[in-house]
Order: sequence, then structure tokens, then C-alpha cells
Amino acid sequence: MAVIPLLQLNNISLTFGGDPVFDDLELVVQPGDRVALVGRNGSGKSTLMKVMAGLVEPDKGDRIVPSGISVGYMEQDPDLGAFDTLGDYAMSGLEPSELYKVERAGEGLKFDPARPVSTASGGERRRAALARLMAQDPELMLLDEPTNHLDIEAIGWLEDELKRTRKAFVLISHDRRFLTELTRATLWIDRGQVRRQEKGFSAFEAWRDKTWDEEDMQRHKLNRKIKSEARWAVEGISARRKRNMGRVRALQELRSERAGMIQRQDTAAMALASGPKSGRKVIEARGLSKSFGDTPIVQDFSLTVQRGDRVAFVGPNGVGKTTLIRMLMGEIEPDSGSVKLGTNLVPAVFDQTRAQLNGDLSLWENLTGDPEMRVSGKADQIMVRGMPKHVVGYLKEFLFDEAQARAPVRSLSGGEKARLLLARIMARESNLLVLDEPTNDLDVETLDLLQDLLGEYDGTVLLISHDRDFLDRVASTTVAMEGNGRATIYAGGWSDYRAQRGEDEIDASPAKPAAKPAAKPASAPKTKTSLSFTEKHRLDELPAEIDRITAEIAKLETLMADPDLFAREPLKFKKASEALVARQTALAEAEDLWLELSEKAESG
Repeated sequence: MAVIPLLQLNNISLTFGGDPVFDDLELVVQPGDRVALVGRNGSGKSTLMKVMAGLVEPDKGDRIVPSGISVGYMEQDPDLGAFDTLGDYAMSGLEPSELYKVERAGEGLKFDPARPVSTASGGERRRAALARLMAQDPELMLLDEPTNHLDIEAIGWLEDELKRTRKAFVLISHDRRFLTELTRATLWIDRGQVRRQEKGFSAFEAWRDKTWDEEDMQRHKLNRKIKSEARWAVEGISARRKRNMGRVRALQELRSERAGMIQRQDTAAMALASGPKSGRKVIEARGLSKSFGDTPIVQDFSLTVQRGDRVAFVGPNGVGKTTLIRMLMGEIEPDSGSVKLGTNLVPAVFDQTRAQLNGDLSLWENLTGDPEMRVSGKADQIMVRGMPKHVVGYLKEFLFDEAQARAPVRSLSGGEKARLLLARIMARESNLLVLDEPTNDLDVETLDLLQDLLGEYDGTVLLISHDRDFLDRVASTTVAMEGNGRATIYAGGWSDYRAQRGEDEIDASPAKPAAKPAAKPASAPKTKTSLSFTEKHRLDELPAEIDRITAEIAKLETLMADPDLFAREPLKFKKASEALVARQTALAEAEDLWLELSEKAESG
């Protein structure tokens, strides 16, 4: 008996502002599917999920949901305007007898159903939307970044619930471990096309890299064929009066095929510049105590942070992680105890609320309006690590195009806002980074790059995160805040903390040593490739560089094909000849380097 799909999308096409988001997209979700939906920031993941939910109407194509099948969607920004309390919203669509479902979800996700909507934070609203979906228990759940604004305990509760359910779900998440634990198939959005692999997220990066390597090889072979045919077309002019026009047309078709290949989006060209070296001792806290009313944040807490340390602060939402960091930074006075800051500190702060960004202003205005980035007398330039740079050029390094530069920040996706805030921080020199939930909404590629940069950063890092994989890769020390003023220091990242407490998680992650030197960041072991980060970035750049040089050679060869050029303009002919030799040499070197790095990557 054939299995009836829960959801089908047939020949879906959608454009925004004249740019195609999807073209002739096909997608099927079967009963019991556990699918990771992945792709670069801005690739259309959330848009596709809204199409799946029936909230966005495509320009063309059909969405098919069989009669009697319920599809539930967790919104990133739910509209609660018609409800008095979070519980009222979470109960909408349910019978009064099902109140226990909302209460149970509220307990696991840590939100108060009695909280008035008017006083609820964005995180509480999202948790209410997630509780509503979990209580409704539809045949297909569409979850867009469900772990945002959840602490690690709540993420664990949600993970357990999804492991137990027999219902199908599709997940968008930046949390690698969450995706790895839960998914058995992967949908990958790449340049308007959706590919599917019947393996979970743990196999995604190997699949992506293999796909891109094959694509690069195909492009390289096509370039070599075009080069050969172009040489025939040019060299044949002097030997024949009449060229083989069929072969010329074939050459034009090859060039059209190459032009039709959609270039991959580059990786953000992020860089962290360390400022002047700080003193060896960055922070020395002794006997800190702080309470708000009857609620203790810390009691008799002491910590020494040395230059180069990566200190992570973990614990439930509301336990006081941000308050403790602000005390350590000297922004909040403790009730008792002392904090001594080291010398020559140059801090930079990443705020999870994105409060440093003005949503009504454009990206351009958010950068040029920053007093620390403004260049006097140059309205189109900003100061980037001590050097003036055109604002659009800098934004392009973070994968924003020229049209986006003039768009309001509120039009950006969550991942794009995170990238813009990173652009502001990375324009400054610093020796102390304070990162409050930096991983929220970032795609896998940008997360990888951020982890590499933090590993190479000469300064000190204070980090708040609920991303267990990120903590394991970055943190050298973990401060666990467990409530009632208890704050305990452990060596290493999240897994090390759990192991030292005797609560080691049973998961697919490799076992890690129980302790690490406190002065060294806990970076994840490299897999799949022996290339350095610089070599991998160079390998990614080379296909586009080869295309550019090949196009320049084609122009020069076309120019020199003019039989009267030498007699008419001998100087121009001489310069073109020299330029052609130089381009041909550069092309050969680029091709040789590409082959060398490709072989090294394959053998690593």
C-alpha cells in the first residue's frame, strides 16, 4: 500500500523584488520524516517554510496537503495582539480539557502562561508559540529556529519531546547538536534549488563539500574546453579564410553554459583584529555577592581571567549570566567583593538583543552613524581596523549587496542582523570580546568561520551561549550558574562540565577529555580536510578567479584577432600581446594551484 505524503510542493516558483527565490521547486514530506532544513542566511529557508505552512503564496506551483492532515508552524515573531496572556494564546485552537498540555509545555519551556502579553519579552512570546505547537501535536510540525531564546535545560526538554514523538517535523536551527540528535534526512536550499539527502544533519557537511567539489571540477573542465576551443577559433583565423561556423557556434554554446552556472555565495570575509596587548591579568574578581531583592545572583564568587582565556557562562535563562558579566566588566557594582580590571583593555560587545542596531535606519546609516567608525568629511567611508574603507565594500565582505546597503535593518533576517552586528564589532580593534548569544540565526558556514576566528584571536573572550557544540569548540573555562547564587568554575567546555559533574550526555558527539589547560581555547578537531583555513578559503576563491582570467584572455584574443591591428596601432598590439602572455601565465598558475589544493583536500 502506497504511503500518502503529508505535504507536497510541485513546480513552486517565487520571486521577491525581481529576484528568483525558488524556481520549479519540488518537495515531499512523508509521515515520520525528521528533516533538517539548511542553507545560507538569506537563501530562503524561512520563506520556504512559510510556503510549506501555506502562509506565503508562490507565483507558480501547487501546495498539496491531504484532507484531514494538520500542519503546524512555529512563527519566529508571533502576533499575540488578540490575547491577554501567553496562556490564552497557547490555548487557542485547543479544548479547555487540553489545558494540561499547555501547562506541561510551559513547564518544560520555562514560560508562565499567566504572563500578560503586554509585558512579555520576545523570547517569552516565542516560547508560548512553541508551547502552542507542541500542545496541538499536528501530523507535521514546521519549526523555525525553535531553540532561540531557550536555555540549555529547555533545549534538552524539547529535544527529548521530539525524539519521542511519532509525528513528522521539519527543523531550521543553528544548533548543530540539536539537528544532529534529531534528524534523519536533510533538505538543502542552495541558489534557489532544494536537494534532499536521506541522511541526517551529521552527514550534511560531507555531502555539501562533495557536491561543491564536483561542481568545481565540472566548471574547471568546461573552462579548459572553452580555452581549447577559443585558441582554435583565434589561431585558425590566420590559417583559414573561412572558419568552421558550426564549431564557433559550439564555442558560443559552451560560454553560454558557463554563464548560466549560478555562482555560489562566498563565505563572509570576516576578520578579527586584536588591538594593543592587554595586561596578563585581565579580570580579578574576589568574593563577589549580588542580589536583586530576595533573589541571589552570586554569593562569594571569585574568578581570575588571564589574557587569552575563553570563559563561557552557562545556566538557565534569568539566572543572572549577563548581570555577572556586567559586574566583571565594572558596569554594575556588586553588593560586596571587588573587581579589578587589567591594564590596556579595549573591549567589544556583541549584544543578543541587537540593541546596537537601529531597525529604522539603513545598513549604511547604522555603520556611518557610529561615532567610532565615522570618517571625517567622508560620508561614504567608515574606519575599519584603523583604515578608511568604502561602506558598501565593507558590507560586501559580510555578504550584503549594494541594494541591501540602503535597505532598513528591520528588513533583514535574524542571521543577516547577526552578521551586521559582527561587521560593526569586527571593524574595531579589540583585546576583550564579550559575546552574548552570538550564534543565534547564523548559518553553518558563518558559524564555522566565527569559531576559527575566535580560535586565532589573540585577545580574551567572555561568552554566553546555549549552543552546546559552540561551547565545546570555543570555551577553555566554563562558569556554571545554577541558581540560588551558586556559580562554579569548570575547566573546558559544555561536555567537560557535564563530565566533571557526572552528567555526561549520551549523544553522537565524540568523548572529550575531562579537563583542558585553562589558558587555551577548546577548539573542535578538524575533520575531512588537511587544508588550513587560508588554503580552504583560497580553494573556494580560485574557480571565480580562473573564470575572470579566462574572460580577460578571451577579450584580448578577440582584440588581437583583428588582422589590421598591428599596422593600425602597433603600440596597442604590443601591450595587448604582453598582457595576453601575463594572463595566460596567471591562468596556468591558478589552475595548477587549484589542482594542488584539490588533491590535498581529497587526500586529507
